[in-house]
Amino acid sequence: MTKSKIKLEIMKSNIVFGVLFFFVATVVTAQDLEQAKKAIDAEQFEKAKSILKTILQAKPGNGKATFFLGNIYLKQNIEDSAKIFFQKGLSASENAKWNYIGLGQIDLNNSNAAAAQTNFDLVTKDLKKKDIEEYIYIAKAYMNADKPDFKTALTYLNKAKAINPTDANVQLGLGDAFYGDKNQNESYAAYRNAFQTDASLIRAKMQLGVLLKGAKSYTEAVKAYDNVIATDINYGPVYRELAETYYYWGNNEPKKYNEYIQKALSYYEKYMSLTDYSLTSRMRHADFLILAKDYKALEVEANKMKELDKVNPRILRYLGYSAYENGNTDVAIKSLEDFIGNPKNKIIARDYLYLGLAKLRKSNNVETKTVDQIMFDAGVADIKKSVEMEITMTNDLSEVGKKFYEQKLFKQASAIYEIATSNTTSKNYLLDNFYLGNSLYYNNTRKDVVKPDPIELQKADAAFGKVIEASPTTQDAYIFRARTNRLLENEELIIKYYEDYLRVVTEKGEEEVTKNKAKFIESYNNIAASYANTDTIKAKEYFNKTLALDPTNSYATESLKTLK
Repeated sequence: MTKSKIKLEIMKSNIVFGVLFFFVATVVTAQDLEQAKKAIDAEQFEKAKSILKTILQAKPGNGKATFFLGNIYLKQNIEDSAKIFFQKGLSASENAKWNYIGLGQIDLNNSNAAAAQTNFDLVTKDLKKKDIEEYIYIAKAYMNADKPDFKTALTYLNKAKAINPTDANVQLGLGDAFYGDKNQNESYAAYRNAFQTDASLIRAKMQLGVLLKGAKSYTEAVKAYDNVIATDINYGPVYRELAETYYYWGNNEPKKYNEYIQKALSYYEKYMSLTDYSLTSRMRHADFLILAKDYKALEVEANKMKELDKVNPRILRYLGYSAYENGNTDVAIKSLEDFIGNPKNKIIARDYLYLGLAKLRKSNNVETKTVDQIMFDAGVADIKKSVEMEITMTNDLSEVGKKFYEQKLFKQASAIYEIATSNTTSKNYLLDNFYLGNSLYYNNTRKDVVKPDPIELQKADAAFGKVIEASPTTQDAYIFRARTNRLLENEELIIKYYEDYLRVVTEKGEEEVTKNKAKFIESYNNIAASYANTDTIKAKEYFNKTLALDPTNSYATESLKTLK
């Protein structure tokens, strides 16, 4: 063989080897990407990061790898890092446009829908006819945004569905979007179709249990999760769902609360063991410990996080919450003020709630029975901010108001109950109104009060009115409303509400009447006194009713002499 022929054969071999190497490298990269996606689905984010960083070391121009890596940082609320990877990915040699999806979600998080749309349009304008994955991930961006937009997500998923209606990932996305849009039937059908099409999509199977959890069918939900575990015992997210299901179940069955909360905490530990013990996963755990009200464990977790990352600001939240619940008020105030004071932090309603509660506690000197009113007012202001952000924060105020009430700090109690009653759908709404009315009433009957405050008394009257409207047989609401109107000197309403009290108690039977003899005498005497200037006959009638119960009652006896 001539030298030229030998050189030609060598060149051919090199070309074949190069093509083969490129093919193998491409296949390996694709396989690695699939492994990363599986790790993301299993919420093993640190493992997924490691895989993706390895891909980028071998092939820096892989735009999909930068997108998925940035997306993990978005899931972990580390937006700065996410943005760095998305912008780096824009200059990738392949699949660079995927990174516009990540930048679009950042725009959505920052409430810039127009900029997000521009980024998404850059992804879709040159798509091939059979491309659907980009539509799915744009839909996910809308669903995963801080303020999810499930209807827009559905428009993108329907575009993907029009291309390939049986694609399992399209069906899974539709299930998520319908679920977020509160269309349970369509969501169930989509999840079922996804799993039937591709049995490796375990999350679709798990979501069938999530739907049952949302419908409060807890027994059936647990059975559905058990089926998932039978399919893959190491699928971590199903244990998180079990934890949340038992948490909600315990709240719906108070008698089993302690039992179910312990199960919930146990399942969450299992979830942690199957995902990772990174700072981010510990934060997810901390969030659940707050729900489960396990503040001792929360304090332990917060200190472990502090060891991992002393500068992460979110740790201050967990330190603040646990310090308050474990009685370290000053640490709670300092931690939460530092956290809220950083403009980069995403503040939630509960942050202000805990800061406010800590200030209320600090303001209240139980030993001297005095209140630092400036500190108290600052606490109330923080609690109002929390309720403005999320109305359900009022659910935590009843017991706080009750403590001030039991200390006879009625002015402070009423300030708390006034916030609590701003939520008309609260489970404590009626009781909070009753205590609001009582607090305002007693605040105006203190020995040092020279003249009752008519505005406060009108608020008390309105609060008792709300109790009566919703629960017409609550007898004490009538008598306190009558007493309140006695301070307001409204004779007509004094008569009305005392008479209503007498009627409601009488309708409950003789035993109830006997138990409330003193209040019947109070009612008769006050009705009589209100009639004294307008209807002498009625006045005498009610004073005589008093004497029928208590022949030695001096007020009735002396009043009858005056009427004669």
